[in-house]
Parts: sequence; C-alpha cells; structure tokens
Amino acid sequence: MSFLSPLAGPTAATFLDLPAGSPGGSVELFLDLYTGDQPLIPARAFMLAPTGPPSRLPAGLELLTVPGKSLEGQAFVHYVTALRKALTCALDATQIDVLHLQHLAFGATPALIRALPTHPRIVLLHGTDLLFAESHRNQLQILRETARAADAIVVPTGAMADRLLRLAPQTDRRKITHIPWGIPDRLLTTPPPRLPRTSMSHLRLLYAGRLTAEKGAESLIRSLAPIHGVDLSIAAPRAQFYALAPLLKRSGVRARYLGWLRRPQLWKTFTDHDALVVPSTTLEAMGLVALEAQACGLPVLYQPVPGLSEALAASGVATDFTDTGALAREIDRLRTAPGLLPALRQAGYANAARYPLSATAEALDNLGRQLT
Repeated sequence: MSFLSPLAGPTAATFLDLPAGSPGGSVELFLDLYTGDQPLIPARAFMLAPTGPPSRLPAGLELLTVPGKSLEGQAFVHYVTALRKALTCALDATQIDVLHLQHLAFGATPALIRALPTHPRIVLLHGTDLLFAESHRNQLQILRETARAADAIVVPTGAMADRLLRLAPQTDRRKITHIPWGIPDRLLTTPPPRLPRTSMSHLRLLYAGRLTAEKGAESLIRSLAPIHGVDLSIAAPRAQFYALAPLLKRSGVRARYLGWLRRPQLWKTFTDHDALVVPSTTLEAMGLVALEAQACGLPVLYQPVPGLSEALAASGVATDFTDTGALAREIDRLRTAPGLLPALRQAGYANAARYPLSATAEALDNLGRQLT
C-alpha cells in the first residue's frame, strides 16, 4: 500500500460546525482529508474558533469567530445568518469548485449553501446528524432540506443510508453514494510495534472516545462491576471522564484515566492493551477508532449496532454490554482460549487494510469531478 499524492482535482469549500480542538471521529476525518501541508483534498477548510486559546492548529485550517452556536428556534436562525455572513466574507466564489458539506444538519450546512448557492453540493453523512435530527425539530427540517438540495449524499455504511431514509423518506435514493471512511495510510503501512504479553492474569481493556450517552460507557461500567480479572483504561475528554467518576465510584470499577490523547499517542496506547471496548448503544457511522485499533493489532469487543456491525463484522467480537453474563463470558474467552487473541489481531489487520484514507479521498475527488 502506498500513500496517495495530494489530489489536483476540484477545490472544495468545507466547514465543520465545531470549535477547533473538539473530540470525535468526524473531526479526525475532516482534518485528515482537508488539512495539513499536503491535504488529500484541496480545500478551504473551516472550523469555529474555540472560546479559549486554540491548541496547535494543522496547516490549512481556518477559524471563524462566530458566537451563538445553537440548535433550535430563532437563536439557530440567527446563528446560521452569522455563519453565512462570515463565509461570504472569507470565500471567493470563483476559487471554489464544489461544496463538501460535513453534515446533513447543523448550522454550517445551510450557511455554506447560502454563501455559495450555485456550487455543486456533496454531503457527508455522520451519525450525529441522524441522532440530533431525531431529537431536535429544527435539525430534522435542516436534514430534510439538505437531502433535497444535495447533488450527492455520501454514506460510509449501508446502515446510515437506511437510517437517513427513515428520517427523510422523500430523499432521492439515486443521490446516495457509498464511500467508506478511511484511516491514515501511514497507520496501515507502519503501525506501532506491539510487545509480547507474558501474563494474561488480567485482561487489559481500553475505552477510547467521547463519553456521551449514546457511546454506552455507563452500560460498560455497570456490567464490568462484578467481573474479575479486568483492568480498564479510559481515554476520553477530561470533563466527560470526571462526570462519569461518581458511577465509577459507586460501581467499584477502578479505571485508569489516560487523558484525551492525540492520535499518535492513542495508537501507541493501543499496543499496551488486549482489547478495545466499543459499547455504543444506538449506531455508529463507521467506528473509525475501532478500525484504527485493529490497524495497531488491538482486537475489538463491540456492541453490534448499525454501522459498527457492517464495518467490523466477524473481525471483532460482538457482545451485549448491557448483559453482565454475556460480557463476562466473552472476557473469559479472550483471556483463556488458546490462540484467540492472535487470530483476532490478524483478522483486525486484514479488516483495517480495507479502509485506507487514500481510497476515501480518491472516491470523494472523483465524485466532485463528476459534478463539476
């Protein structure tokens, strides 16, 4: 496998409606594709300016200072108007070929469409779009309007398309294009080395990601409480971890907090554990953290929710994190079954290799060429 050279295709305008430095797989994918010294997709890429001093920014990322981020009512209308004005000032329409809308919902999508109303529109669908559309009337309206206005809607898994069509049944199915998300090619070609394990008296489990409700951390903690022979590490945003601390204390689960790790740190951390746990309760667009773990030789124990089941299938171990007995049986099997962990590592390597980021970028670029 080789790195894809930066593409010389259509220049995109794209805007992720989150403050720079926010956690999440959609953020990492956005930065991987559109920023850096040699971005895979040529773009004017924007995020919101954070309220505090920004951390080190990748090359090519531009920040917009627009306060008042909102999801509902007149506050949302005013927010979209402010975003549109900021984008109109920042962009030269003649230098942009295509819009890459990072969500079907949220403020940046209607703002970018209104700032550049005649440009072709590619929308990338993420799980948060669907979750927020289900719980916020304004966001459902934006999702349906964007689905009608889009020239192409990119979904990483078939499960995401199915969920979209339940929320927006009038969507033209011919617009939907399946392009899996990818993980950095360098991780596939040169993963960090793993040291051999000398003892399996305890299974070293890692949770890595946000700790919001749909990620299932509470079910994980409750089900782990009576299970012995497990060491749990958590890599998550600090405030979210401390919000989980009372439950950890009540349950008696001792968790080692690792902080919110940058990608190279996280990849190295994968090599120090025996399995990644992904207890998501509703859906995952694809589960990039699970694929990155597999690329580093870390087996994945996951809740078989839509999206995640499609991306991992038999390359990981599906279980029910709400059922202590089921979880205990899988943990015991991972600890004691001869050859199981090495077999899962090899299956994980093979599965992760199916999803190079270069293939995602090339497919998006080709789609843009078709529309421009």
